Amino acid sequence: MSGASRAAQGAPARAERGDGYDWTMAARRVDPAATWAKGLARRRPELMNDVLTGLAGLYGTPRWKPRLDPISELVTTILSQNTSDVNAARAFDALRAMYADWSAVERAPTRQLARVIKSGGLADQKAPRIKAALRATRLKAGDYDLSFLEEMAPLEARDWLTAIPGIGPKTASIVMLFCFGVPLMPVDTHVERVSKRIGLLPANATLKFAHDAWLHLVEPARMYEAHVALIRHGRGHCDALRPQCGGCPIRARCRFVSRRAP
Repeated sequence: MSGASRAAQGAPARAERGDGYDWTMAARRVDPAATWAKGLARRRPELMNDVLTGLAGLYGTPRWKPRLDPISELVTTILSQNTSDVNAARAFDALRAMYADWSAVERAPTRQLARVIKSGGLADQKAPRIKAALRATRLKAGDYDLSFLEEMAPLEARDWLTAIPGIGPKTASIVMLFCFGVPLMPVDTHVERVSKRIGLLPANATLKFAHDAWLHLVEPARMYEAHVALIRHGRGHCDALRPQCGGCPIRARCRFVSRRAP
């Protein structure tokens, strides 16, 4: 498989300096979400800072580092849809063992690819998605290197990825955040649940609204920290069925604990 993308090197600096992107323009593009975030900051000042400070006390402050090269990250994330990380990793390993390179994966018959990745579940859906992602990348870049995404504005890059069949904003944001340090929030089930319980998102927020709102809820340099902290909290204290509210460091500001929390 291809090596790590050159674009992943030095990515944290991009988020820390705001990467030169006009986030005011982003606000105009996603006005309802931006309006919510502005209102939240007015109604509940310092909420995000208190949340991240409290969670850092439990889990520490994570440091960004790339996990995989971008195309491997994209394929792995497709494989992880509606299954466990263990099953996704098993399917990815089987794919790598079967095919010499990404070109072979793209050329593989869809049914054959589905058999290879069946351990990841929903293989009949995921196989054509993987092939479509590889084809789109090759047609855009001439090979299977997604580093061109780093040169695009964040929402432009997200839009390019989500134009591929089967790629949603969560998958696109995972690639951008984990490979390039671009401050886009992947809203998975844990991030969504914890955000709504605290009141960072409205209870009826759609996933599209949630992804857009997170552009304005936290400063870009802390997006990775926020993502990792919320996932850890959702898997630990803020369990879906048995939340451990008594020992939660952000209890005083959580609307799940009290509807009148400041």
